[in-house]
Amino acid sequence: MTIRLAASILSANFAELAHEIAAAERGGADLIHVDVMDGHFVPNITVGPPVVRAIKRVAQVPLDVHLMIEDPDRYLDAFVEAGASMLSVHVEVLPHLHRTISAIKQRGVKAGVVLNPSTPVVSIEEVARDLDYVLVMTVNPGFGGQSFIPRSVDKIRAVRALLQSAGSTAPIEVDGGIDLHTVGLVVDAGAELLVAGHAICGGGQPEQAARALKQAALAARPQAARP
Repeated sequence: MTIRLAASILSANFAELAHEIAAAERGGADLIHVDVMDGHFVPNITVGPPVVRAIKRVAQVPLDVHLMIEDPDRYLDAFVEAGASMLSVHVEVLPHLHRTISAIKQRGVKAGVVLNPSTPVVSIEEVARDLDYVLVMTVNPGFGGQSFIPRSVDKIRAVRALLQSAGSTAPIEVDGGIDLHTVGLVVDAGAELLVAGHAICGGGQPEQAARALKQAALAARPQAARP
């Protein structure tokens, strides 16, 4: 079981973004997570391809781009060209989900599907074997610093069971309220990609915070899953 930490820029100081990214990487961040919001699908507006392109120039680790937008198909090329290594899209906005997943993979990047807290796990059953990862939202998307939804633990377990039944080894990513208090819960439930924003950048010491969170996540792995 490989645990990876994705440092989200959502809670970062954008005036010091390059420095905070570098600090998170020194602390053990394996990915930089970029939340793209359009003000329609979620009630917030964040960044677009130009910012992803700028991050790509300074980041030493892959960019994990989460498209919280109404029409992701329209922007796939822009984000791939900007430097995304992973693109996740929401099942809630895509009537032709399989087509979008295929389009992402054809562009040479990893394709993930996102489930909002109220979206049933069964909604990804027909595409489970096509996914490179599944992102389970453990808060309602739109803003950083929210509290973890406790029943998300059961949902992570349900996603893992569905993937296993489909013969998929795709990792589960979690995003929302991940900190030193919740990281053990999600890792124990089967999460392997951990997105954290406020827990890393919210306290002004991203390197130390990332290191502590990564260590806590590694320590929480089931004994049988350790190398």
